[in-house]
Amino acid sequence: MGNPLRTAQDRRLPRIPEPCALVIFGVTGDLSRKKLIPAVYDLANRGLLPPGFVVVGFARADWGDGDFESLAYAAAKKGARTPWREDVWQRLSSQFQFVPGSFDDDADFDKLSETLDQLRERNGIQGNTAFYFSIPPAAFPLVLNQLNRTGLADNAKSGGWRRVVVEKPFGNDLATAISLNQLVDDVFNPDDVYRIDHYLGKETVQNILALRFANNLFEPVWNSKYVDSVQITMAEDVGIGTRAAFYDASGAARDVLQNHLLQLLALVGMEEPTSFDPQEVRAEKLKVLKAIALPADIAAGSVRGQYLPGWVAGERAVGYLEEKNIPADSTTETYVAVRLGIQNRRWAGVPFYVRVGKRMPRRVTEIAILFKQAPHLPFDPADVEMLGNNQLVIRVQPDEGVVLKFGSKVPGTSMEVRDIAMDFQYGEAFTESSPEAYERLVLDVLIGDRTLFPDAAEVEQSWRVIDPLEAAWASTAPEPYRAGEWGPRASDEMLENEGRAWRRA
Repeated sequence: MGNPLRTAQDRRLPRIPEPCALVIFGVTGDLSRKKLIPAVYDLANRGLLPPGFVVVGFARADWGDGDFESLAYAAAKKGARTPWREDVWQRLSSQFQFVPGSFDDDADFDKLSETLDQLRERNGIQGNTAFYFSIPPAAFPLVLNQLNRTGLADNAKSGGWRRVVVEKPFGNDLATAISLNQLVDDVFNPDDVYRIDHYLGKETVQNILALRFANNLFEPVWNSKYVDSVQITMAEDVGIGTRAAFYDASGAARDVLQNHLLQLLALVGMEEPTSFDPQEVRAEKLKVLKAIALPADIAAGSVRGQYLPGWVAGERAVGYLEEKNIPADSTTETYVAVRLGIQNRRWAGVPFYVRVGKRMPRRVTEIAILFKQAPHLPFDPADVEMLGNNQLVIRVQPDEGVVLKFGSKVPGTSMEVRDIAMDFQYGEAFTESSPEAYERLVLDVLIGDRTLFPDAAEVEQSWRVIDPLEAAWASTAPEPYRAGEWGPRASDEMLENEGRAWRRA
């Protein structure tokens, strides 16, 4: 029976999943230690996990439950966002289990199946289990086939729900994405597949929808009549770290442009959904992805770059070719800038400039809506020399917030107009700190909310954008830029040739 004192409009009570298990494949890896285990602790600390919730780790390690708990303790304490509470950890870790195994060993997956059967009775999870693939993409088919063989992916056989969470990259091109989609949809019910893009779990990314559709202020000017151009920037000050093998086979376009940045573009460009039903939101995003137009001349409308040795934040940085395990003749890009269009009535003629790069001067991800200049300025030209385009900037990270830039009179006896900025910051406006993206997304998986998870059609359509770019770049070498610079000179020239410039992020 529901609470008679609670109405449908009351959002104060949190969403809490049914009793369930979270199985993490590759639990000893970086993603699990740095993101997943801290996210699970933070959810427990906020009271958002159900009684009987259990975490099952699966990895190739000769461990027992105690060894797993020790690793998880260190990971959670180091990565937790919320204050550390030993009593919360003790309750949570008492439900940890570890199953050692290899992905190609049938007996190990039979053992996993037996463990989940035991937990169904002991913890009352009723067969509800989410499987998290914190593993290399090459291992996805192997694990999926094992889950299919054992019946672990079968909702009817388990007596509860079975869901799978797949990390990016989802395929390496359109052909591999289609093949993987077919496999995962054959093993699991398509509605139980969660293709995770952690950018969509960030509060500021979700705020794009609130900013547009909860306010009447912006939507009337959110179109080609008023918008001159849109810039989407994802800059990282770090290099490739320990990801040499993966990164050199992928590059910046496959690693980030195909997923994170095209998803941001879709959220900026989409029409208002009829509701926030997951299918409605994804349908509107898919329309934008299908409407993306590549440059008529890809060579002129895109730039690839690769960082050279330089200085970042006062420290010496090696070049990409000097990174450990990178071939000396590698032509993999660490920077991409491309001009895209959206072929529909709202955005026709508005260029979307998208760029991503490593070893940039600082870490920043932002979306800048640059408006057209006023058609007539009744001021003396000297009085408006410091006046630029109005801008609405959504800062995704690290200083989450929104900046509105517009012209204002400078105090004094003359009519001098220059740009000023109104700055809204999440950390100052709200008393509650923003949860980490993985907190929100793990909770959504356990609840069964697919709103923030791209479906197969979105993934495949994104590859239809990337594959022609990769084909055009196949015989070219990336432009060099020094670590600590904002990309190759050719990137600036691409905008200068169209009378524009990159916003200083």
